[in-house]
Amino acid sequence: MKEIDPKELESNNGQNGKPIWVAHDGKVFDLSESGLWEGGLHMGNHAAGADLTEELAAAPHGPEMLERYRQIGYLARAVKPPDEQPSEDLLAENMPPHPAGSGLLARFPVLRRHPHPMTVHFPIVFGISVPVFTLLYVISHVTGCEITAFYCLGAGVLTTPVAMATGYITWRINYGGRPMRPVIIKKVLSVILLCVYLSAFIWRAAVPGILTPFTGAAVIYLVLVLILIPVVTMLGWYGASLTFPLPRKKG
Repeated sequence: MKEIDPKELESNNGQNGKPIWVAHDGKVFDLSESGLWEGGLHMGNHAAGADLTEELAAAPHGPEMLERYRQIGYLARAVKPPDEQPSEDLLAENMPPHPAGSGLLARFPVLRRHPHPMTVHFPIVFGISVPVFTLLYVISHVTGCEITAFYCLGAGVLTTPVAMATGYITWRINYGGRPMRPVIIKKVLSVILLCVYLSAFIWRAAVPGILTPFTGAAVIYLVLVLILIPVVTMLGWYGASLTFPLPRKKG
């Protein structure tokens, strides 16, 4: 493998049809085949043509994600001096223009990545809690379990629209709103999740004793809340596929 000068690395930044190169810990990788680095920008926050050793330390994944791609050489100078490291202000200046909120993003770069990963955990955990506490009530007949499940349903109704809104904003900012299979699937699943939350919440509010006795309507209600488990599981899977993409199949 050849030794790559920092200037050569910088010139291969994914812009104007150039390859997408990044360096980490002295190694240089070609990420041109990655759909998450189109245009030389990843997650609206990491620019190609640079040494990402320090930036990757704060990323939600490790260097194993880079090692799935071809290493093309070694960086002549593995780590740039601190005064040459790209600052968040510089990255903000190089960000593609956004029709709305560009000033806010420039002032608070953290908003590019974190709002959706932070808010999406709430509807997911409530989607697991509702079936669990409902089943506990069916088994134990402890009233507190059924009431807790009802409260979790209400929390799911409130938090799901927030997660959907932040997901849409993150998709527009970090991926330019381009069609992506995981995003399309997550949109559909999110609508299904909200519909299940609303239906179960309204039904339970209208009929507090829906699970007693456990026949007919109670069975249908239980099936409805159990649907939450596969829905939130798939939402988590496809969300993780964006943050931790699976290796490409060769051949």
